[in-house]
Amino acid sequence: MYTLKSLLFLSLTFVIISNSMAQNAPFDAYTIRYFTFQGHEAKIVFPKEANEARNWIWRARFWGHEPQLDRALLDMGFHVVYVDVADLYGNEEAVKRWDDFYAFCRAEFQLNPKVVLEGMSRGGLIIYNWAAQNTDKVFSIYADAPVCDIKSWPGGSYTGKGSSGDWEKALKAYGLDSASVREFRGIPIYTSIEVAKAKIPVIHVFGESDKVVPYMENTYLLAEEFKKAGGNITLIPKPGVDHHPHSLADPQPLVDFIMKSIQK
Repeated sequence: MYTLKSLLFLSLTFVIISNSMAQNAPFDAYTIRYFTFQGHEAKIVFPKEANEARNWIWRARFWGHEPQLDRALLDMGFHVVYVDVADLYGNEEAVKRWDDFYAFCRAEFQLNPKVVLEGMSRGGLIIYNWAAQNTDKVFSIYADAPVCDIKSWPGGSYTGKGSSGDWEKALKAYGLDSASVREFRGIPIYTSIEVAKAKIPVIHVFGESDKVVPYMENTYLLAEEFKKAGGNITLIPKPGVDHHPHSLADPQPLVDFIMKSIQK
């Protein structure tokens, strides 16, 4: 006879398995390799037929969420990769893990020396912070309602909702406090300047009514710095849309942008 404790354990296990299945369901038609990298969850989806250049797109966070772009690129011979950097908020530890994972993917799967980066919401932190230190390894960046300033999210210092729990973890991840973070420049608004100088094309999709990651506190400020540094940034605003849904119902504008970036 099951005890209450065992029933709760079974219920929790079922929820975890169900969530995992839901995240991976968008890629059921493809071969997926699940593994751990330096003790962290990692995945790669293989196209049915890899293109000659062995292109790849690197999903920063929220695996399987709004996967229409990933699937479109898989059908064009791209690989899709992921390694977990949760609760690091794009800090130097996250950048180092990405450095190592990049080297691993290149050696293990013989992928192209350059990658397309994809970051939704807080995923914006790592894609820009890594790209800024690895401009020679990036074809282009697709950022979707991206966090570009931790003071906006999770800090909630301006008009956004913020997240008190994530704010505490973010400050700890960066070794900051509520005073020192005010002058901190290790955020995409500023790290993206190196991306702009390297002439890496960037595209942002965002909801104009986003209350979680308000675009005026994030994408708008990044775009201003990016253009000042001579960069090329494309903006796709979604009138009346909040933080969700991410991406575009028809990802073709994103596909076209990415394909143009890899042909240079």
